[in-house]
Parts: sequence; structure tokens; C-alpha cells
Amino acid sequence: MRTKQFKSESKRLMDMMINSIYTHKEIFLREIISNASDALDKLYFRSLTDSSVGLGSEDFVIRIELDEENRLIRVIDNGCGMTEEELDTNLGTIAKSGSLAFKKENEKTENVDIIGQFGVGFYSAFMVSDMVTVETKAFGSDEAFRWESEGADGYKIGPCEKADFGTVVTMHIKEDTEDEKYSDFLDQYRISALIKKYSDYIRHPIKMEFTTSKPVEGGEEGEYEEVKEDRILNSRIPLWKKNRSEITPEEYNNFYKEKFYDFEDPAKVIHTSVEGQATYHAMMFIPKRPPFDYYSKDYEKGLQLYSKGVLIMDKCSDLLPDYFSFVKGLVDSEDLSLNISREMLQHDSQLKLIAKTIEKKVKSELEKMLKNEREAYEEFFKNFGIQLKFGVYNGYGVHKDVLKDLLLFTSSNEKKLVTLAEYAERAGEEQKKIYYACGETVEKIEMLPQCDSVKEKGFEILYLTEYVDEFALKMLGNYADKEFINICDEQLDLDSEDEKKELETENADAKDMFEEMKTAIGDGVSSVRYTNKLSNHPVCLTTEGGISLEMEKTLNSMPGQEQKVKAQIVLEINAKHPVAEKLKALFADDKETLGKYAKLLYGEACLISGKTIDDPVEYSNLICELMTK
Repeated sequence: MRTKQFKSESKRLMDMMINSIYTHKEIFLREIISNASDALDKLYFRSLTDSSVGLGSEDFVIRIELDEENRLIRVIDNGCGMTEEELDTNLGTIAKSGSLAFKKENEKTENVDIIGQFGVGFYSAFMVSDMVTVETKAFGSDEAFRWESEGADGYKIGPCEKADFGTVVTMHIKEDTEDEKYSDFLDQYRISALIKKYSDYIRHPIKMEFTTSKPVEGGEEGEYEEVKEDRILNSRIPLWKKNRSEITPEEYNNFYKEKFYDFEDPAKVIHTSVEGQATYHAMMFIPKRPPFDYYSKDYEKGLQLYSKGVLIMDKCSDLLPDYFSFVKGLVDSEDLSLNISREMLQHDSQLKLIAKTIEKKVKSELEKMLKNEREAYEEFFKNFGIQLKFGVYNGYGVHKDVLKDLLLFTSSNEKKLVTLAEYAERAGEEQKKIYYACGETVEKIEMLPQCDSVKEKGFEILYLTEYVDEFALKMLGNYADKEFINICDEQLDLDSEDEKKELETENADAKDMFEEMKTAIGDGVSSVRYTNKLSNHPVCLTTEGGISLEMEKTLNSMPGQEQKVKAQIVLEINAKHPVAEKLKALFADDKETLGKYAKLLYGEACLISGKTIDDPVEYSNLICELMTK
């Protein structure tokens, strides 16, 4: 045999490819099997026009042999094989791909489906092997050749004896170390699991002889014998490549539960095939309920990514935007190279194109669900709606137009979930605002004094009960040219022009009284004033500026929030309530008691609004003192 050096010589290049392109050592088996599959595909393609091949599609097979004693794994195929020149060219030059050259030669011919196009997959074998040999005989040739190498130092090549055409790749597995137990790759169950994980949908059967134990027939109890049997380790036909009409709901459900470890059927199945700029098959599922870790930092989003039925990545996060992170499933594309790293994927233009079309498809399916399966959509939204709302707010609202029509909020109209479009349609063109109120529950929101006044004017109110709700609406700004407004905001305007003028006069006349009350209350409020927003209630709290009470509460509860956010709170007093006359009398005759009344009214307004009272003991003592006067 002749000793030769790699044409892309340096050890550094080999190390770089092995260590940067592949994240896990177990990938080696996927790569070698994919090369074998390519060899079978090439000969099968030839058999379609050359009757001398003499093989039907069912005759092509990949075989795995394990020799635990000698630490050997063999991957055997009866494919096209290689000549000496092809062997030297394909394995002597790092990153040389015979499959890519074959694909280019036949690129105008349909049904040429070749996996390996990148050309470095074979060298992944050196991650687990200290020696690799390749014995090959090209179809139609009488000569066979052997290639062997111990790594980056070079390789040997020469003639050998081989009866049949095809290729045998033999890997001598490294000895175990403290960090790596390479012997695991000699275990038949581990190999079977790796094939199921990475190469389950290779179109040709992958066979291996399994050794099992079974009771000896007619023997004594507890007497067992070893039995060897041939097993096909891959299922071969991907479910996602079948027509939707050929797949039953039970098959979808069983596939989802087995593949993604859920005990419930999915709420929605999205099965699509796309051809054009991006060609791929996708099968995606929306779970009925969030995984236990969904709203935690431990949750990993992403779809499984396949290239021609071979798993490239278990969770490709680049395929899903964060707001659709609840989607589970897979994408199989013929446009992606099999031998590709996570880092390379981030810059892959085809992947970005696929991601964009997947986003549109998921959105489209959710819109159909909202329109045609309202009850199912509302159930979905209860589980995952908070993620969509966060998607509106996140990234400074860059995705708000994608998501705004998927949002639901509880409405004062029969306390049902409604879309923003439904609210806007009922409001009509004349109504220029979309009114909303915030609180922990719908029941607590309805206790807000401002609710009665807004409803009396005939306006519908959206009840926001999630911490992210108001942030999402603030980011939207408006919907259908209607501005969002919190009913507890100072800008809430329900008065006629005459009522406004009358209120301005009353506030001007009581300016000194309100200053006295503000001084008594302290930093709790920025000002005190009369309002016409209240029908029967004596007081309420409103806010000035962009921070509401609920936003203050949410922002201050976030981890690492050292500097507290403070809303600008206004204590508003019903100008038509009897308490207003009482305050005027106290201002004239007893300013000390007026201060106590101011604190009492402020505490009452805090309780109604869900704001914590700063000094509950003082508040309790004030009630008792004023009751016994």
C-alpha cells in the first residue's frame, strides 16, 4: 500500500472540522450511514436506465456489524462503490464531496435525492476511532481498493480482496478515557437508539444482527439461550412526506405523543409542504397545555431539523420566533446541507427563508382556528395567550402587526373573550377610544369606581388581568384608529363642554383646600382634585403620565429592580357626593380633622384600586377615632 498525505494537509484543519462542525460525538454514525445511503442512491439511480445493475429498490441495504471484542464497527453497503481514483479524490481531500459532484452532474434530472453535499462527514469517524479503513469495489469493476488512516498524519491506499461491489467502512473505536466512554458505541442497543434518533427515515433498510436471550424450549426453568436475529432498525418512510389525505387523526396523534413525549393529543396539527424558493416538509403541533417548564428559563424552543430525512438538529430555535415558541414539530428540507453546524445554520439564507414561511403558516392556522373553532382557540389562548401578548411588547413592538389580531381580552360585554376587531366593530366609527381597566381579577376590576361611569356612557371596557396586558396595549398604541385609554388615567374624558367648565371652576375655588389635603397625605399623591368620573362613589385614584398603578406594581416586582418605579397618583373626589360638602366645611372650621379625612379617603381609594396602604395601623386608628367623635 502507498502512504500519502492529505491534500489539505494540516492536523489543525482536521481538528477544526471535527471539533467545530460536530457538537456531539455520536453524530459520526449518522454521517457514515448517510454516505452509505448516497452510494445506494447513486446505484439505484443508475439502475433506472441500466438493466445490467440487476437490483430492484428492495435489494439495496445498509448493514451494521459490531465486534465488541475487537472494538470494531462496520458499516456495509451494496452501493456504487469507488474506483481507486475516486477513493483517493474523495477521501484524500478533506471537504471533497463525491455526492455533491454527482448531484451537479445530474441536476437537471428529477428524483435525484442525495444527502451528503458538504463533504466532511466521513471525517467525523475520527472523533470516536483511532483508525478507519475503507474497502470498496466500484460497480462493474474487477478491482477493489483499501484506504486506511489514523487521522491527520495521512493515509494509505492500495488494492485489496473484495468479492462484491459496494463499500465497507470499519472503525476501530478508541479506548475509554476518564471523560469519554467510547465502549458505549459498541453496544447494540445504543447503536439502535442512535439510528432511530438520527437516521430513522433513511429510505433504505438499515439492518443489524441482534443478540438476545430467550428461554430454552423444553429446557429447565431459568435456562436461557442466546438467539441471533436480523432486525431493520429504521422506519424508512417519514410520516410528514405522506399526503395529508393518507394520514388518519390517530396517526398524527400517536406520532406527536411518541415523538414529543406528551400524554395528550395535540390541540392543533399543522402539516405543510412547500416548494419554491424554500422547499421543505413541516409537521407541527400546538400542545393542549404548556409543558411544565414552559414559562421558565429552562424551556428550550425549537423544531427538529432534518435534511432529506436525516436529523441535523434536535431543537433548531432559529425556525421559530419566541412568540410561537409553544409550537413543537419538525422541518425536513432538501435545501440544507447535512454536514452543517449550529454556527453555520445561523447564517444560512435558506433557513431564514424557511423560518419566515413557517411564521406565516403558524399565524394563518391560528387565524383559521380563531375564525372556525372559537372554543378551541379560546382554550389555546388561556394556555399560551400570554406569550402572544409578550410578543407584541417585546422588541419595541416590532412584531405587533403580526400578532394584534390574535389577541383576546375579557370584555364587559357579557364578560366574554373578544378580539380587538370585535370590540372596534361594536364601537363604531364615532367612538375614538378603546377603554380598558387593569386588575388581578375581573371581579376586582368591576369594583373600580370609574367602571360605572364608563358603562353608563354606553362604552365597552376590556378587562386586563395579566401583568403583560397593559404593556402590550401601550405598545400597540391604537387599533383601527382608536386609541387605547385606561379608565383610571387622568386623560379619561367623559364630560360635555359645559361640565368641563363647571368642574374647572370648582377645582379653582377649592385649590387651597386640595393643597391642605395633599400636605396631610404626603408623598402618596401628586395632587388632589374634583372629578365628574364617579357616579355614586366618593373617591378614586387616577394616574398622570405613562405609568399606571398596575404597571408600577409589575415593574417593581421584577427581579433586580433596585430603583423603584413610582406612578404619579391623583386622589379624585366626586364633586357631587355629600363628602365634598363635608370637606369644604372642615376646611373652613377644622383643618386638622380635614387632614385626617384626607388620609381616610386616600386609604379608601387605595383599597378599591388594589394598592397597598402604606400604614394600615394609622388607617385603622383613624377610622376608630372618627367613629367615636
